[in-house]
Amino acid sequence: MKARPIGIVGVAYDDDMTLDEMATRSADLRFDHLDAAVHLLDGLDDDAIAALAVPIADRISGFELVDGCTFVAPYERRGEDRFDETVELMRAHPTARLEPGPRTSAGSVEKIEALVAAVPGLRLTVDTGHVATWGEDPVEVLRYADHVQLRQAAKGDPQRHADVGGDVDFAAVLAELDRLDYQGAVSIEYFDLADMGWPLDDPVGHCVALAAHVRTLMP
Repeated sequence: MKARPIGIVGVAYDDDMTLDEMATRSADLRFDHLDAAVHLLDGLDDDAIAALAVPIADRISGFELVDGCTFVAPYERRGEDRFDETVELMRAHPTARLEPGPRTSAGSVEKIEALVAAVPGLRLTVDTGHVATWGEDPVEVLRYADHVQLRQAAKGDPQRHADVGGDVDFAAVLAELDRLDYQGAVSIEYFDLADMGWPLDDPVGHCVALAAHVRTLMP
C-alpha cells in the first residue's frame, strides 16, 4: 500500500475551538492536515493560512453550497426527490465537490451513478462511513473522489470505533486508491452532532484510533 498523509476533519473538535487551536491540536495528534469549515477561514489571507500548524486540505460548507468547497448533497424527506435540483446546482457550480450521505439526493450508489452521468465532470467527497451506513461499499464510488473521508460504520450505525470494527474494509479502500493512483487528500471524520441524531462522546479519540489503524495498513 502507498503511504499517505492522514488528516482530521474539524467537526471532530469542540465548536468553541478557533481554527488555530484546531490546527495546533491536529499537529499534536500527529495528523498531517485539517479539513475546516469554510466560515473559519473567512477573512484569513494566504499567509495566515500557511502559518497554521498543519495545512488546510479541504474547505467544508455543509449543506450550503460554496464554490470550491465540499457540499453535502440535499437532504430528502420521506418521499422527496431532489435529484433534478442537485443536478442543476452542480452544473452551475462545477468547482464544488458533492458529498453523498444517507437520505440525501446522493444516498445510494445508483443515485451517485445517475448524478455523475447527468453532470459531466462531477467530483465527490466520499465518506466511507456514510456509504456503509446506507448499506453499500464505498469502494464502488472511489473512482469519482477528489477527497476521501474515512470512518468506520455499519448499516444503520454511522459511527463505530476502529477497535469494534464494522462494514468498511479499509485495506480494500486503500488498495482501490492505489489502483486509481488517487492523488487527493485522505482524512478521518467522526462527530458529536446530537441534534442531527449522531451523538458521540469522544469523536477526537475515535479519529486518533482509526488513524492508528489505517497507518498499520500502509508501509
